[in-house]
Amino acid sequence: MNDPLWIWQQPNWPHFSWQADALAPLLRACSQAQGRLLGMLGAVGNDTEVQSSLDAMLQNIVTSSAIEGEQLNVGSVRSSLARRLGLNEEGRITLRSEGLAELLLDATRGYQQPLDLQRLFTWHGWLFPSDDHLLARPLRIGMLRGEEPMQVVSGRLDRPTVHFEAPPRAGLEAQLNDFLAWFESSRSDASLDPFLRAGIAHFWFVTLHPFDDGNGRLTRAITDLALAQGEQQAIRFYAMSASILDDRAGYYRILEASQKGTPDITAWLQWFLATLLKSLEQALARIDRVLVKARFWQAHRSQALSAEQIKVLNRLLDGGERGFENGISAAQYQSVAKVSKATATRHLSDLVEKGCLARLPGGGRSTRYHLNVTARSSD
Repeated sequence: MNDPLWIWQQPNWPHFSWQADALAPLLRACSQAQGRLLGMLGAVGNDTEVQSSLDAMLQNIVTSSAIEGEQLNVGSVRSSLARRLGLNEEGRITLRSEGLAELLLDATRGYQQPLDLQRLFTWHGWLFPSDDHLLARPLRIGMLRGEEPMQVVSGRLDRPTVHFEAPPRAGLEAQLNDFLAWFESSRSDASLDPFLRAGIAHFWFVTLHPFDDGNGRLTRAITDLALAQGEQQAIRFYAMSASILDDRAGYYRILEASQKGTPDITAWLQWFLATLLKSLEQALARIDRVLVKARFWQAHRSQALSAEQIKVLNRLLDGGERGFENGISAAQYQSVAKVSKATATRHLSDLVEKGCLARLPGGGRSTRYHLNVTARSSD
């Protein structure tokens, strides 16, 4: 008899196992990062909290679709999310953006509600609005896939490479019901770390592949739901889908290897936890910038600054690719602020005098200035 090719053909499927010692360092790191993130959020104001949550959720939706090769209208999705969060942001709203916003918010705000088959069907309907012109082929929307084999393939039509084949349609309802029963009962399993539960849920559901299309996006929504249940809070400040997109090739590689392996899914869980840690650390850096910015403006609230000076300081405070991490020169100030060379030099000297900026070593045309963040201690 041939050895099983797919994990779901193993006799002990879906009784997963893992090497706890190999996962312990990553679990500790994730728990510590999560604790720091939740602690930092207590220091930001409500408006900042809502805006940060909006940014994270927008990033999650856009990148989850990008993993599947779909480019969304970011403005439409942002408007749909903002409206539901009570923010007034202009933008063209579409059925597509409305459905995606509804799905993520239901998965996170509704974290206390049980996940059942009808809820999954509703999510699937939100993924594929009935008049969606993007659909390349007819789909069974809001129902399980048909009888034909469900395969993930690449390569030539006459010689395709089969990366994965899902369990057959016969018996799929029973397998899906087993998953949903485990997902509900495991919420109260004190012996199962919530991060591991999220990783197992992700792997189990995507391996079942119960729908014609949208399985990856629904899998990541279930992951968001599991993480929200673990944290016992609806507001999301990190986007795991963004970190998955950053290593999209690695994501598919570890899935394929694990789906052809045994129910010991240690390697998958290591990848999952490392990716989760990356998303938590990115959120920590983003919130830290928000706090630095708030403290900076609190320290300089009494300073009389021009609109151009405020614009440049905000660019420096926002950091990132557009934030002049190596300091800003007079020429760059001139370009950002849209002022003359003489005005740029005068503005920079004024900002140094007021303690907003400090000169970096060097002189002449190479003189650069960076934020004087030590001034924040005076608030």
